[in-house]
Amino acid sequence: MAEIFTVSGIFTLLMLLALQAVLGFDNLLYISIESKRVGEEKASMVRRWGIGLAMLFRIVLLIIIVNLFGLLAEPLFNLTMTGFIEGVFNLQALVTLAGGAFIIYTAIKEISHLMIVDHIEHTEGQNKKSVAQAISMIVAMNLVFSFDSILSAMAIANTKTPTGETEYQVWIMAVAIIASGIVMILMADYVAEFLKKNRMYEIMGLFILFLVGVLLVSEGGHLAHLKLFGHEIEAMSKSTFYLVIVVLVITDVIQTKYQKRLWAMREKELLGENPAEVVDSVHKA
Repeated sequence: MAEIFTVSGIFTLLMLLALQAVLGFDNLLYISIESKRVGEEKASMVRRWGIGLAMLFRIVLLIIIVNLFGLLAEPLFNLTMTGFIEGVFNLQALVTLAGGAFIIYTAIKEISHLMIVDHIEHTEGQNKKSVAQAISMIVAMNLVFSFDSILSAMAIANTKTPTGETEYQVWIMAVAIIASGIVMILMADYVAEFLKKNRMYEIMGLFILFLVGVLLVSEGGHLAHLKLFGHEIEAMSKSTFYLVIVVLVITDVIQTKYQKRLWAMREKELLGENPAEVVDSVHKA
């Protein structure tokens, strides 16, 4: 515990907090989507309990991974269908693949649902889940997200013993998990409320979630040395992932502003005003 209060310990903690902040964004998106399934009156409670329990289980998972790190990479089974599909699957690969596939399924299902409903504002609470079901899903998916963040944290928070062995700074990682969990609890309601008030950004959030699923599937495939039709699956790099996210956000913001401009022009035209004057007024606004 005393290692936290050293200069190197504080620096490591700050790095871990930055890592948790970056990796926690997609988690908040999923939590916001899942919590809507219980109805608006219980959604906030589900988010708090889901994040709180997930934080505790993430610490347990951290301890398990640190102590059984070697077993994660141990092959469980091989899949060999030459020319079609080949792979050597371990526990980490299976969890990452399954979690990524489920996130992709969730994102596609939500996007499809938003595309076909007549009144989006009346869709919250449809396909309701119980509080226990929603919390369980939030905890389970949080643990899937945790695999990547814990392994990344272990690469940062470690020291070498005099004998040359690697010793992981579990206390520092646990503090970072608790701190990020508290921030997520504080931010969850704001994120959910923002998406509710700005429906145009909800689709963007779902596409980001879809990309998170693709990232996890590619990482799982890479861990399993998965080959499809003779082509090996490569993990999507984090820099590529964040670049795509930035481009997606910028494109969505520009498109939203342009759409508002068109709506303003159309409304003015219906009222019989000069379109050129409308353009000038929109530019000044």
